[in-house]
Amino acid sequence: MFVGLKMLKDFVTVTPDTLVKDAQKMIEASKLWMLLVVDGDDLVGYVRKEDLCAAMPSVVNSLDKHELNYLMSQLTISEVVREDIRTVTPQTDIEAAADMMYEMNLAGLAVIDDHGKLIGYINRSSMLEVLVEEMGYREGGSRITIETEDRFGVLYEVAGIIANMKYSIISTSTFFHGPRRIIVVRVATEDPTEINNVLKERGYKLVGPEDLLEA
Repeated sequence: MFVGLKMLKDFVTVTPDTLVKDAQKMIEASKLWMLLVVDGDDLVGYVRKEDLCAAMPSVVNSLDKHELNYLMSQLTISEVVREDIRTVTPQTDIEAAADMMYEMNLAGLAVIDDHGKLIGYINRSSMLEVLVEEMGYREGGSRITIETEDRFGVLYEVAGIIANMKYSIISTSTFFHGPRRIIVVRVATEDPTEINNVLKERGYKLVGPEDLLEA
């Protein structure tokens, strides 16, 4: 899956001249954790929710109420904008974008075209939606979790067993839990007992949450 398939195309932006107090209302209404800052067609940076919340002057204790209100009414995004904006293209693999956001603790990424023009935005909510979709959660069915050795063809074997039993596979995923290889298969049935029994007969180790909590 690519970023272009999940990016937001209709999202709120601010300019360097936008008042911070207005940006605070915008970020709350949009339920985003950061706003992209544009100047005409140019992407100039971003501002985080915490930046807006922390935009109070350091001399607040020396100001009276009227002075503070006036100062805050004049404060613009240009005073708090961050220019170290990270970008991706629509062709970027979604997992690469997710890894970048994870490693850099980013709330979102700007999506630009080949000419550097802002065309989209991808955020944490988009990534969570991808996870839910990839795992097939909303499709129902039952989840089967298998611990196995990390060897060639093991996922193919498990999928083959289930397919030969005439069950439809909704999704498959693999994870590593320390040194342990975990295969998660979501199958289109409310009762996976028959599948579980056959897998156990074939020597596969089925595990549950309590097993994975073990060291």
